[in-house]
Amino acid sequence: MQKKVDDLVQFLSEHGLCASLTTKEVEKMLEFTEEMYLDRGQVVMEIGDVGEALFFVVEGEIVLLYDTGTMETEVGRRRQGELMGEMSFFDRKPRLTRMRATRNRTRLLKLSRPMYERMRVEQPFITVNFLEYAIVSLDHLIREMSTDVAVLTDYYFAPGKK
Repeated sequence: MQKKVDDLVQFLSEHGLCASLTTKEVEKMLEFTEEMYLDRGQVVMEIGDVGEALFFVVEGEIVLLYDTGTMETEVGRRRQGELMGEMSFFDRKPRLTRMRATRNRTRLLKLSRPMYERMRVEQPFITVNFLEYAIVSLDHLIREMSTDVAVLTDYYFAPGKK
């Protein structure tokens, strides 16, 4: 069991989420999270749910799907080392996308709202690092969307332009 924790601490220490934390602080942060495994096709978050947890992808991949009622459209993916679910978690508005595992044994770390609230009080330095990572994650999401909108706008309004 300790080997599994050590491997997770090593993995997290190499990613932005814990890059400025000591090994002991990463271990402490893990005390506030829950490890989850999903099978391919399993939904971790549903459209319309208000975020009561956010997730960090340790292994595997999650596809973000927008559902029109007649079809699902992929609008993004969250891969190893990325945070997901932070928008609804922090603004407490209903989720706009369904998030589904694309592979068996997709491994996530879940931080529930009650554990986040406890971490804020008990471990403010760790929480600040976590929040900074969430801000960077949201920034990447906005940049991806901006690029997609720009490409789509160019496609529709400047046909034939190369």
